[in-house]
Amino acid sequence: MLYEGSCHCRAIVFEVEGTIDGALACNCSICRRRGSLLWFVPHEQLRLKTPAAAASVYTFNKHVIQHRFCATCGIHSHGEGSDPQGNVTAAINLRCIDGIDLDAIPVRHYDGRSH
Repeated sequence: MLYEGSCHCRAIVFEVEGTIDGALACNCSICRRRGSLLWFVPHEQLRLKTPAAAASVYTFNKHVIQHRFCATCGIHSHGEGSDPQGNVTAAINLRCIDGIDLDAIPVRHYDGRSH
């Protein structure tokens, strides 16, 4: 299925293809504060429809995940990194995708605070 999402002001607009079979809620220092629900997909399934420069980048801790957010409205749209096998992935903030029922998506809680 093809989904469209955006930040609040639509300076970042994206499409992502796949099946939303679950979300991840993390309690690390950044995820706990921003409250995103993450859906991980191979990076090639994410297509930005707006210039990449519209997204600012924040890294912290081990600097292996690029947390992307809108420089205008501040909404975290997605992150980019690699899975444990080295595959390039995108972590999509499901709260930015239009027209989905977040309450119907099973959420797995990850203890990022301890890692």
